[in-house]
Amino acid sequence: MVKIVGITGSLRDKSYSAKALQQAIARVEALGAEVEILDLREMNLPFCNGGDEYPDYPDVIKLRDTVKEADGLILATPEYHGSVSGVMKNALDLMSFEHLSDKVVGLISVLGGQSNSNALNHLRVIIRWVHGWVIPEQIAVGQAWQAFNDENKLLDEKLSQRFDKFAQSLVDNTRKLRGV
Repeated sequence: MVKIVGITGSLRDKSYSAKALQQAIARVEALGAEVEILDLREMNLPFCNGGDEYPDYPDVIKLRDTVKEADGLILATPEYHGSVSGVMKNALDLMSFEHLSDKVVGLISVLGGQSNSNALNHLRVIIRWVHGWVIPEQIAVGQAWQAFNDENKLLDEKLSQRFDKFAQSLVDNTRKLRGV
């Protein structure tokens, strides 16, 4: 069975990144994948100092072990100042090739304004650098404040269909590339 770990890179209480991640997770689960979410809002992670050991932070071990055991990842980040959130970047910096290499990764960005690909492109470079495999399908949710209804469902049918294709691609490519 394919194991996918979702990570949300937002600390906001009513995070649109978390809502978008939930959309993807529900679809990936429907395709038979095992899923675990690492919510950075609930983890106590230090700022990365370039070291290998963080003995006072058991959540660093949890982050690293959970990602290392996964076949694939979904990274969902808000776009801040044209790039990935600092929280997401820090979490990725706390890991290394040992944890991220050969993972199949799907990328989601959430923006308050018009959708674009800045954060997605930056994440793509980061994952490529650590020898991960990013699927071609990616999602940018623009004007996130009006993308979801009160039950956290997507309002735009075309965007919902993109989430379906994203999930299918992630599961299919993870099976192929990881031999699961």
